[in-house]
Amino acid sequence: MLQPMRTKFRKAHKGRIHGLATSGVDLAFGQFGLKALEPERVTARQIEAARRALTRHMKRSGRVWIRIFPDVPVSKKPLEVRMGSGKGAPEFWVARVKPGRILFEVDGVTAGLAREALALAAAKLPIKTRFVERIAE
Repeated sequence: MLQPMRTKFRKAHKGRIHGLATSGVDLAFGQFGLKALEPERVTARQIEAARRALTRHMKRSGRVWIRIFPDVPVSKKPLEVRMGSGKGAPEFWVARVKPGRILFEVDGVTAGLAREALALAAAKLPIKTRFVERIAE
């Protein structure tokens, strides 16, 4: 699963996801892509599950790019622990996704196969997404 090698700080504030994405909104590598339509935190496990569904459906033909990276640690306290006594230990990693962000890109397959594969990947994610393709120039 994806996670950073090292970070400046061990724990992060929860924060809120405001506004629309400004970077990563256009297809940069592939012909087809999956674009987020809602703000949400996507975990490393969800990204990996989507990637597996995508590559399995494409039968490992073509190429896949993952355009998001889980770099925010989410901490959690153990079960049945009383209030207070500090913040919990980091449990998992998430990527904060804003609406308009490209999540996955695909190339080297037909439009129909890419649409099906990205639909399967989208089913693994907690957000509404849209299939996008590069306009032929």
